[in-house]
Amino acid sequence: MSLYGMMRTGISGMNGQANRLSAVSDNIANSSTTGYKRASTEFSSLVLPSSGGEYNSGGIETTVRHHISEDGSLRYTTSSTDLALQGKGFLIVSNSSGTPYLTRAGSFVPDPQGNLVNTAGYYLMGYPITNGNVNPVANGYQGLEKISIAQNDLIADPSRTGIFTANLPAGADIVAAADRPPANATASAKYTAKTSIQTFDNLGNVVVVDLYFTKTADNAWEVAAYDHANAAASGGFPYTPATPLTTENYTFDAVTGKLNSTDQSISINVPNGQALEIDFSATKQLAGDYTPIQVKVDGNSPSPIDNVDIGADGTVMAIYKNGAKRAIYKIALADVPSPDNLLVMSGNVFSPSADSGDIQVGFPGTGSFGNLNSGALEQSTADIAQDLTDMIEAQRNYTANSKVFQTGADLMDVLVNLKR
Repeated sequence: MSLYGMMRTGISGMNGQANRLSAVSDNIANSSTTGYKRASTEFSSLVLPSSGGEYNSGGIETTVRHHISEDGSLRYTTSSTDLALQGKGFLIVSNSSGTPYLTRAGSFVPDPQGNLVNTAGYYLMGYPITNGNVNPVANGYQGLEKISIAQNDLIADPSRTGIFTANLPAGADIVAAADRPPANATASAKYTAKTSIQTFDNLGNVVVVDLYFTKTADNAWEVAAYDHANAAASGGFPYTPATPLTTENYTFDAVTGKLNSTDQSISINVPNGQALEIDFSATKQLAGDYTPIQVKVDGNSPSPIDNVDIGADGTVMAIYKNGAKRAIYKIALADVPSPDNLLVMSGNVFSPSADSGDIQVGFPGTGSFGNLNSGALEQSTADIAQDLTDMIEAQRNYTANSKVFQTGADLMDVLVNLKR
């Protein structure tokens, strides 16, 4: 065995333990870093060829691995823009230059421009929702934008869809055709029940629509919609003009009371607004009184954004000061076949590499992507107790390897001094 080889092996061992101590120090330093993934040092042997009667010591080489696929525990907060993931997937962020990265650090707050940015200065990315539609790209970052909750102007959203669920009384009297609206548009018009709903036109003005429900035959009903602005001083008939916004007829199953008409909705042209499609599919004809159960119509009047709410499916919902809600973005998640082989970058972000594989983009709770939690943060996966144990072990091993080097140096001194 060569004395020089023994000394080089000792140095190799010291370098390996120094790398291990470096990884341990990173873990301890980042034990409070949101979304940090612990690092560990793996050792592999280097064996040199040996001949008969002589052994050549080799050494070791080290590889630092980041356990990126390991989930951290959740810590709940009071901020709706704090995001945590459970399972596979990464939030997509970008730096100030627009370069995309992956991260699990979800502590986001709005910057002066309203863009959601985390503590490392990376901006949260998502798809804008336009007219209720999202255009995702499955294998790239195209179409993603910085998620901004700022609003420089007021937005009025006209009503387009709604839901109306009620119980129509099966025992109600049948109203003759000549007595019911719209055939009779006078103050003497007869009907079974009436409900007014609030809608919004293109400018955000409130338009109240009066819905009249009239039983026309056994298991048959007619619905007539009128603009409340045209009502008489009493709030009802006669309307001027007398023409309704629309009328629709429905039939119900005599046994179950369920709506069995082919068309289970009513379309109302809101004055100075859009075509409003109201879903009646859950309305039934049962015993008892007329009872509205659920009435919901979208749209809002001009109002600034007051807050945002982020759903489990990644939908960013703007909450306006007038109480209205509107979906403005949908958060996308990315994943790779081998997340532990992602490149680790400064700022607790990751970048795809040749070993990690190509990215796949999707939404929370779908496919293999994990679950998104709003109002929570993923804690560091560093275990201080384990890291302190590893630190002591690495220190002892470093000392042992230094003894090997020192012994080799002492033997070298003996060899050099043999002639003295």
